[in-house]
Amino acid sequence: MPQGTIKDFEVEERTGSLLMDDRTEVAIDAVSVEGSGLRTLRIGQRVRFDLVDEAGRKVARNLQIVTL
Repeated sequence: MPQGTIKDFEVEERTGSLLMDDRTEVAIDAVSVEGSGLRTLRIGQRVRFDLVDEAGRKVARNLQIVTL
C-alpha cells in the first residue's frame, strides 16, 4: 500500500491532494475521505492509501492515517 503526505486539504469541500513518497501528486476527494471514515486531514499528515485511476487522474482511496 503506497504512502504519502497530505499536501493540501479544503475542509468544507473535502478535496485536496497528497504527495506520494516518490513526489507524485495524487488527488483526494470527498469520496476518499468519507469512504475512509475520516472527518478531516491535516497538511503534513502521513497516510497510506490505495491508488486508483479515475477518468485519467490518480485518486487516493481507502485512506488510513499512519501513526508512528
